Amino acid sequence: MEQTSERAIFWPGAPLALTSAALFGASTPFAKLLLGDGVNPWLLAGLLYLGSGIGLAGLQLLRRLSSVRQSEAPLRKADMPWLGLVVLSGGVAGPVLLMLGLESTTASSASLLLNLEGLSTMAIAWTVFRENVDRRILIGALSILAGAIILSWQGGPSGFGWGAPLIAGACLAWGIDNNLTRKLSGADPVQITSVKGLVAGSVNLALALAMGAHLPALPALAGAAALGFFAYGVSLVLFVFALRYLGSARTGAYFSTAPFIGTALAVILLSEPFSPRLGAAAILMGVGLYLHLVERHHHEHHHEAMEHEHRHVHDAHHRHPHGLDAPVGEPHTHRHRHAPLVHDHAHFPDLHHRHGHG
Repeated sequence: MEQTSERAIFWPGAPLALTSAALFGASTPFAKLLLGDGVNPWLLAGLLYLGSGIGLAGLQLLRRLSSVRQSEAPLRKADMPWLGLVVLSGGVAGPVLLMLGLESTTASSASLLLNLEGLSTMAIAWTVFRENVDRRILIGALSILAGAIILSWQGGPSGFGWGAPLIAGACLAWGIDNNLTRKLSGADPVQITSVKGLVAGSVNLALALAMGAHLPALPALAGAAALGFFAYGVSLVLFVFALRYLGSARTGAYFSTAPFIGTALAVILLSEPFSPRLGAAAILMGVGLYLHLVERHHHEHHHEAMEHEHRHVHDAHHRHPHGLDAPVGEPHTHRHRHAPLVHDHAHFPDLHHRHGHG
């Protein structure tokens, strides 16, 4: 049996996912401020993604002009259908639904409702992609859902407001996006995110302008671009890296910390009240998140023979030969083949552990 340290299991996937969550969580109250300045919701969705795409495209250009060795696998032709679906679900539908929902929902409530993205991601990962789920993980997911229901209920004859279902729709779109991005997680995350930002941002911006929206003043325009670069661009790059190490469901669980960060900022920056309903929802969602974070998965498993391309070092899962044209130094990227392997160690459903369970 192979011994794997606790640090090796969670590093670097967990810190990457948590940093991604912090950047995205901070976006909700700041987006609410921009909407308060009169920026059209659909237009803002386009500006956020366009800021992400332009910023990361510039970063790619700097990387190519520098002498730093590139060790990430590029997108290939076979990746394009998956990338197209990612752009449509997560780059077009998701942000538009969120911005529309934010118009009639407080930033603190919207931030906590964004926990549904993690729940959607996990549900799709379990039911469609057959990632492993145990009782503790399921109870945690139901706790997050209960918190979201409490948060969505407005009381009185109106019941649920329109803002909550729109934000829930955004979370479903992003849940689909996250699971589809799992198919691309071996490729360069900066390239994936820059393409997604440029295409989705351009589409949303064009549609918003066609429907009569007007570009905001320069300060709001610059603010939206900067917010998009960090909260949608850098955050998504880190999220794709985390998918590579943790799989969709576990990354979604860690990412569920994002709404708590957004809620705290909304209460502090926007002076929104911390109501008993908000507190109850936060407790339920916190319990659900805790149950996900303490999960451990350890058993003997079988690796099928496979061939793929991604950044790697020569660890226990990468003991393959190299030809004369193989890149030097580690980490490096080249197409390589994995021989069948049976061993026992703690693991997550990363690129090399997407096996079935009895």
